[in-house]
Amino acid sequence: MQLPILRKMGASTAAQRSRVTASPNYRDGEFRSHEPTHVVAAPEAEAPGSMLSTMVREFGRGRPRGTVPLVRPRHPHEPADLAVTWYGHATSVVELDGRRFLLDPVFGDRVSPSAFLGPRRLHPVPGGIAELPRLDAVVISHDHYDHLDEPSIRQLERSHRPHYVVPIGVDEHLRSWGVPAGRITSLDWREETEVAGVRITCTEARHFSGRGFVRNQTLWAAWSLHGPAHGVFFGGDSGPTHRYADIGADLGPFDLTIIPVGAYSAHWPDIHVNPDEAIDAHVEVTRGAPDAVMLPIHWATFNLATHWWSEPIRWARRAAADRGVRLVAPRVGARIDLSDGDVDAVVAAHQDPWWEACAAPDDRD
Repeated sequence: MQLPILRKMGASTAAQRSRVTASPNYRDGEFRSHEPTHVVAAPEAEAPGSMLSTMVREFGRGRPRGTVPLVRPRHPHEPADLAVTWYGHATSVVELDGRRFLLDPVFGDRVSPSAFLGPRRLHPVPGGIAELPRLDAVVISHDHYDHLDEPSIRQLERSHRPHYVVPIGVDEHLRSWGVPAGRITSLDWREETEVAGVRITCTEARHFSGRGFVRNQTLWAAWSLHGPAHGVFFGGDSGPTHRYADIGADLGPFDLTIIPVGAYSAHWPDIHVNPDEAIDAHVEVTRGAPDAVMLPIHWATFNLATHWWSEPIRWARRAAADRGVRLVAPRVGARIDLSDGDVDAVVAAHQDPWWEACAAPDDRD
């Protein structure tokens, strides 16, 4: 019997190598972004001291001091033309031209191979996997524990048995957890597939991958989803990259972007954008489309950095206002329906600064 901690690790490196080594993005024994990507940067003027000293100095900033308010997700029987429900962190349900997609399903308590160690959820999940409506596909950005959760995949297999669209190498994790190969589509950067009339394109991100101590043997990605009438960009995880402009030129514009704004640090500037850079990414992939809406994700749910808990959303709102970007700030579990075309009304309905009531005194506007 396989130990739980080993099962959560996923597929072995040997199993993954059968296809990944043929990728043009696999060089010198690992996947590589086209821009240099340092997981931890050397200390500079913007990042005084070591990462350890920063963590000690700023320990505890990344947690709320009160209860995070939740909204019970309510999904219509038929998916809308354009809507999104945020479950916390990167996990979201997208409705696109009458189809429904689940992004980066993480419903577990810890983002770690251990049930006792590792970042623990800062608020409950607003709704369970069994309560999700019918899904056309599950789209996964990469294999880090806060984006790919083995218990959640097993629950999806029990209740939904969906199709999965993943970067190459991640398919081997799914197969090791019992997902049949016939329900997995794995793609390299710039490859695409069609699911229920929606074109899904794997796009480059500037990040890294790995579970345990083995890195970059699976690909990481952002995703473009285009239906007959609308487009959605899902950023996954990424540092700042010129590829956003390329994505906008090749695949944009988009009506909705779902972009991470949290877990940034001067110690790892290449792997997570900060909120200013996230707004830049939105503008580039949408090509400045004035009606495009941005949903900021990757904050509020897990403590993965040393910034204040609500700093990402506060900073993102200021940056969005400065750039004229329509940004929504929903409660966890809220559904944002952009189908009727009244974008201003929808954005205005999701501007309440709900985080102020549960943030630490020093973590407030």
